[in-house]
Amino acid sequence: MNAAYLKSKFEAGLGWEAYLATDGQKAANWQTCYDQARLSKEQQQLVEGFVRRIKVLCVSGIWCGDCVQQGPLIQRIAEANSVCELVFLDRDEHLDLAEQVKINAGLRVPVVIFAAEDFEPVSICGDRTLSRYRALAAKQLGASCPLPGAPVEPEELDATLADWLDEFERVHLLLRLSARLREKHGD
Repeated sequence: MNAAYLKSKFEAGLGWEAYLATDGQKAANWQTCYDQARLSKEQQQLVEGFVRRIKVLCVSGIWCGDCVQQGPLIQRIAEANSVCELVFLDRDEHLDLAEQVKINAGLRVPVVIFAAEDFEPVSICGDRTLSRYRALAAKQLGASCPLPGAPVEPEELDATLADWLDEFERVHLLLRLSARLREKHGD
């Protein structure tokens, strides 16, 4: 995976509204989660302080339950500062990319690829954050399992949002401290 390849994939990606329009019926669940998710004042200020451009490619499926619960959180973070440029790519329409970002030998979603302003790869994160895994383990490895389509508890949503925000911040700091980019931007 190189910068030219990531650039071509980014250019093929869809913004939030266009991605949701690919399946209006399933998009309702994405919108519900989006409407529930909010950055705190401190989180908003953190993202607003980002100065390096971050290209964010979210490989997902509009049909995917984990994507429904995480895609809107990623969107909330990205929209807090225009330096975070986010596009969504359908995993099944971009199998060439999905094959390169397999997790545990599987085509998992969501998988988020972070790249520098020139599309140099920086980080790959997915398919679930630690908070999301903890919540799932508590439900599936404990005495009860959740019903399909059950609402996400606000605490889990907040913790998963914080996990994604930590990754955005980590990527931003990596880019801010990059000798290559510091030389380019004179800072």
